[in-house]
Amino acid sequence: MKISLAKSSPLSQTNFTYGVATAAFQIEGAADSRRPCIWDTFCATPEKIKDGSDGLQACDHFNRWEQDIELIESLGVDAYRFSVSWPRVITQSGELDHQGVAFYVQLLDTLKQKNIKSYVTLYHWDLPQYLEDKGGWLNRETAYHFRDYVDLITQAFGDRVHSYSTLNEPFCSAYLGYELGIHAPGLKSKAFGKQAAHHLLLAHGLGMQVLAKNSPNTLNGIVLNVSPCYPKTDSEQDKKAAWAADQNLNHWYAMPVLEGRYPESINSLPEEELPPIQEGDMAIICQPLDYLGLNYYTREVYQDAGNNQREKWVDESLPFTEMGWEVYPQGLTDILLQLNKQYTLPPIYITENGAAMADSYQDGEVQDLDRIEYFQGHLQAVSDAAEQGVDIRGYFAWSLMDNFEWAEGYEKRFGIVYVDYATQKRTIKASGLAYRDFISGRQLAKSA
Repeated sequence: MKISLAKSSPLSQTNFTYGVATAAFQIEGAADSRRPCIWDTFCATPEKIKDGSDGLQACDHFNRWEQDIELIESLGVDAYRFSVSWPRVITQSGELDHQGVAFYVQLLDTLKQKNIKSYVTLYHWDLPQYLEDKGGWLNRETAYHFRDYVDLITQAFGDRVHSYSTLNEPFCSAYLGYELGIHAPGLKSKAFGKQAAHHLLLAHGLGMQVLAKNSPNTLNGIVLNVSPCYPKTDSEQDKKAAWAADQNLNHWYAMPVLEGRYPESINSLPEEELPPIQEGDMAIICQPLDYLGLNYYTREVYQDAGNNQREKWVDESLPFTEMGWEVYPQGLTDILLQLNKQYTLPPIYITENGAAMADSYQDGEVQDLDRIEYFQGHLQAVSDAAEQGVDIRGYFAWSLMDNFEWAEGYEKRFGIVYVDYATQKRTIKASGLAYRDFISGRQLAKSA
């Protein structure tokens, strides 16, 4: 089974960027050579992680990075998106940890030698625990600590980086971490959710200001997770439920970043849930973006549940991933077209897209044909949006390798490379080989 797109597709051109993506806490391990983060604390709290696991070793990427970069090179990708562990590179007193910085510098230098572009995420959820102890993202000062971290690390990295994103999925940090409590730091309060979201967005704006000064030649932006929100029926009640969900999930983050204001749904919030906006905040948040990264996994369908409540509905006739998410490629086309219609967008990169599947390792192979189908459908969905006028410049498969999947532990495998956690042996899955062949075929087609 292979992945293919029409030769005329914008995604078949050699200037379209293809990559793979990871995050520090999910793969690095080597926890003894960095300071603890909120996920270490969360993992050590009973019953927070489904399989009781942690990120202390993960995929041992910290010690196996050279082998992993060779693996990335063998896939023929143009780019590698990875995150910097804030607690690995900044000491509690706010200075650079030179040993931690050296790890990333050698990584960046090796990628550059191999002509693989580095897409660096500055914050992918692993807040230093010493900052959480002072209130974490509920504390406005954390946004300024982020600014200082960005200042130091971008100076240390110099001209090695191709692209920076300030934050990965602030919705997940705020909503899952501070409102629902199912991600670190595990707090539960609607007021906390909006407070954390505002300080994350403020951190983004402050970080972008630093990037404009320190690293004007890199592509600088932010990564948001998006899901189109559909009503279950055409009833006004279901439409209203879907609209409210869309405001909360998609526009609460896109609108401040792109237009410097929160969506009108802010007017229906009780006073205690309003974000703590100070004068000048929205102007700081709304910095010019070189690009907008979008992560897509599934759609959301809502129905009215009465009393101003809404509930999700799922279509049992569709295929599902191991996460219990509907496989719905059309949703990716739809959300790209919706955002493009509503906003004046910068260039778009699909910075994460992938699926956890029930992989079976047999005779040295993983025949994950369902994942190949997933990639085929979603790449076609991106192509359809591009052909309808959305300026999309790149696509990153999530994930390079199986890893620590946050609250799910190691039970869910998203990788295009299989990891045997007992031996740390890596095996490229059928999906990884199909992705490699698709990327190299595109280049052959252009040079032929």
